[in-house]
Amino acid sequence: MTSSLEDIWVYLAATPLLGLTLTLVAYQIAYWLYVRGGMHPLLNPVLVAVALLVTGLTVTDTRYQTYFDGAQFVHFLLGPATVALAVPLYAQFGKLRRLLLPLVAGLLAGATTAVGSAVVVGWLLGASRQTLLSLAPKSITTPVAMGIAEKLGGLPSLTAVLVVSTGVLGAVVAKSILDAIRISADSVRGFAIGVAAHGIGTARAFQISEEAGAFAGLGMGLNALATALLFPAAYHAFGFGG
Repeated sequence: MTSSLEDIWVYLAATPLLGLTLTLVAYQIAYWLYVRGGMHPLLNPVLVAVALLVTGLTVTDTRYQTYFDGAQFVHFLLGPATVALAVPLYAQFGKLRRLLLPLVAGLLAGATTAVGSAVVVGWLLGASRQTLLSLAPKSITTPVAMGIAEKLGGLPSLTAVLVVSTGVLGAVVAKSILDAIRISADSVRGFAIGVAAHGIGTARAFQISEEAGAFAGLGMGLNALATALLFPAAYHAFGFGG
């Protein structure tokens, strides 16, 4: 019986759709647990789904590339999903115009703090230059962060792990922190979450309200743009690039 199950798994593992199926099933289980748990932050569905997938791939000794051959369709959909964030943002266009200057100030402060705090903490803990460069763009979306890290001499793979970790952490703690400091405006809450925790945080912001999600998407996009332009420029301007 065990041999038959192993044979079935070997057959399924060679099927490109296996990765897609595992991803969808893992997320559905994670979301079910999230709802059953009263939407507790520690049961964030992305965090739980990742844990389930990693456990499953480890137990079955399935290579990541084999999994990704099927799951890459979900990866492809990240692009259209990101562009689609413009739809709810358009509905907030009037408020966006009124808040333009505060948003720009918040963006510059958030982008600077995200990069600066990561580098300072890493430096104090004795991280290498390569690790610091991998850590700096942790608060922006993965493709942009990996590109920055690779261009400046960091490790893109390490950056990807740090970006996902930052997003999950932001999704878990952001609402509680914003409640604690008594920030109630959904536009401000959403923008702060998007700047600090990119796409995963944006998904969490949409659970707060559509307005929060729209401004989170804006914060995510603008922070990626600002970091991609300003961080490499500052890196070379201060002579760190040799």
